[in-house]
Amino acid sequence: MSDDPRDTPAGDDDGRRDDEGREPNPFAGTPMEQLFSAMGGQGGQAPDLGALFGQMQRMFSSNHDGPVDFDVAKDVARHVLASKGDDPSPLSNQVNAVQDAVQLAESWLDRSTGLPRAVTQTSAWSRAEWIDQTSDSWKVLIEPIAEHVVDAMSKALPQEAQAVAGPLIGILKQAGGAMFAQQIGQALAELSLEVVSGTDVGLPLAATGHAAIVPANVTAFGQGLEQRESDVLLHVVLREVAHQRLYAHATWLRPAIVGAVAEFGRGTRIDLSAMESQLGTLDASDPEAIAEAMQGGMFDPEPTPEQRIALKKLETLLAFVEGWVDEVVDQATREVMPAAGALAEAVRRRRATGGPAEQTFASLVGLELRPRRLRDATTLWAALRDRQGAEARDAVWSHPDLMPTAEDLDDPLGFAQGERARDDVDAALDQLLSDSESGDDIGDSPDDRP
Repeated sequence: MSDDPRDTPAGDDDGRRDDEGREPNPFAGTPMEQLFSAMGGQGGQAPDLGALFGQMQRMFSSNHDGPVDFDVAKDVARHVLASKGDDPSPLSNQVNAVQDAVQLAESWLDRSTGLPRAVTQTSAWSRAEWIDQTSDSWKVLIEPIAEHVVDAMSKALPQEAQAVAGPLIGILKQAGGAMFAQQIGQALAELSLEVVSGTDVGLPLAATGHAAIVPANVTAFGQGLEQRESDVLLHVVLREVAHQRLYAHATWLRPAIVGAVAEFGRGTRIDLSAMESQLGTLDASDPEAIAEAMQGGMFDPEPTPEQRIALKKLETLLAFVEGWVDEVVDQATREVMPAAGALAEAVRRRRATGGPAEQTFASLVGLELRPRRLRDATTLWAALRDRQGAEARDAVWSHPDLMPTAEDLDDPLGFAQGERARDDVDAALDQLLSDSESGDDIGDSPDDRP
């Protein structure tokens, strides 16, 4: 009898061969069947996987740790930014203006909040410098999402297909990483044209205590507002300095935001029907067509119930952050800066209508960072300050268990005068006093972190 496996009678080999004695296609009935067939498979059979692997390897090969090569992302961002036109480096008078504004902002905020000064470094950045200086923070935020999206691509295959296409799954993950690097680079370049400070998107992208301003974008933001450029700069700096005080005091806040983003990533699922629809019209023998399809959303995740819960948690937390900043800046400027009200409203409209953060994350994986309930959060903090004082308002940030909930935004006045708020704030103030006497820093214990 011939040793050629094609001579094995149909039905042998545990019945896995078809009537013509061929190995069945493990990708049959999956979106990958169309891709493999177009790339060389005959009669619905899997093609020469070696040739396929070589082709995809040439397309997406790169050496890096983690799901995304952020060096590539930064290079893409710089290239895209350069194509947009001039990126002027801040002039010496702009650097001096930022430093003077930080000093004035600190003195004004001392009157509206008891949280201590936190700025230890001040910078005026060009747009390219913003990309370089914040890329590490974006990496921490985006990698959990990228990891789960790329992993979901491979898990979209059935178990039998995964067993046969082990090397392909690795290359698919590389392909997903390459796709994300391109998308992130594009998004960071667009974002760098709009952000006015290190915390403009509500996230602490610069190091704690590092107040950073992008003067060119501050000037662009002020156009059409009919306000003096010095007032626009001072208002931006006030918000930046207030963010720095909050993040330095509430040491649990930064990991809580990163954790909410990671939780969003864990809920990622791939829409197989959408993938199959695109593969049906894809010329898979063209590597450029494959790359364009992937960058065009072929593997975009569909929202899941888990992601909606995580997104609501993140939006609520960002609303509380931005609302507190609105409140303390309003109190700091009420008697000394007539333009503050109009500038605050311009900032709220900019965020509420979909600011740069929302567009960036939405273009990546559908994660929007819009503080949808910003006005409600501002009202809550103002009501708490009005009824119990600024110390009570700020003490709530000492521990995540003291924070109001999304339900409290429905009744901010009720939270301000409720028993839970009074009891929690009294306990927080007692703890603050106790720790102050003992010389301990609030929130530095690992137990204080979520």
